[in-house]
Amino acid sequence: MSRDLTFGYAAMLEQFAPGEAVELTALAEEHGFSGCMAADHFQPWVPQQGQASFVWSVLAAVGERTAGDFGPGVTCPSFRFHPALIAQAAATLESMYPGRSWLGVGSGEALNEHIIAGYWPEAGERSRRMFEAIEVINKLFTASAAGKDIKHDGEFFKLETTRLWTMPEKAPPILVATAGPINAKKTGKFADGIITVGAPLEKIEGLFAKFADGAKEAGKDPDSMPKVLQLHMSWAHTDEQALTNAMTEWPNGGMKFPKADIRSPLDFEQMAKLVRPEDFEGRMVISADPDVHRAYIQRFVDLGFDRVYLHNVGRNQKEWIETFGRDVLPKITR
Repeated sequence: MSRDLTFGYAAMLEQFAPGEAVELTALAEEHGFSGCMAADHFQPWVPQQGQASFVWSVLAAVGERTAGDFGPGVTCPSFRFHPALIAQAAATLESMYPGRSWLGVGSGEALNEHIIAGYWPEAGERSRRMFEAIEVINKLFTASAAGKDIKHDGEFFKLETTRLWTMPEKAPPILVATAGPINAKKTGKFADGIITVGAPLEKIEGLFAKFADGAKEAGKDPDSMPKVLQLHMSWAHTDEQALTNAMTEWPNGGMKFPKADIRSPLDFEQMAKLVRPEDFEGRMVISADPDVHRAYIQRFVDLGFDRVYLHNVGRNQKEWIETFGRDVLPKITR
């Protein structure tokens, strides 16, 4: 994957029907965005968002309509899906669009994963499951590329002797979404790149340091590995409208607590009633001034991110895409 600085479009399948999400991604590319990140959600965060389409279907359509990179940012390979199925999905996408796709994985959230009615473990076990799932996926990628079968018998997953019969010449890179130092180090060691979200700069510097430690332990160069950021923001023609959009469409962005154990959009809806405008401070920029957003994005680019996927939380996607494509992205320097 390229280490050039790119700004991608975060297609929110929680907010927009799949056809509209594809159209918006194509429009974003016309206005200077490159790439698409879309999360694998079975449910939206709050009912107001209103959608939750199947990410793999949408990404295939994005591949047909655009020329940039794309990937699920993120999918969980260890509850609803066995890691072998995620490996098959990722290999198929990369076979169709060589050199363009990537596989973003995370440890999962009850909102999406509890629907299969299994036991929902605590965070430590979820992380162990994720890294074992990555091991299974990598085994399948490596063996299948060599035309060999593989099997796995681990703490959480079993895989009987098999291979991926559709396998691209080169496997898609595996990127891990994390915001914690322990997982950041493991990500450097066992994955190909890191995804994180907007946070205080000193916290991200710490994450990068741990990521680099893990990469070096595995004999890899951390500077050559993708550092991917997803940034939520609220831009509108007035500050008041930008705030209304944040409070109405993305109140989860103002919730200052871990969300991975909450099961229902209806529960999030009740919690959203407690969110106040000041809760977004330090978590999301809400402003009508494109320069305020540009300065905020620039700080993260200066830290070393090379791929930034932007999400405007309002429904005003077309105006935002046109405004940022014209007034923000060209002014950000590396």
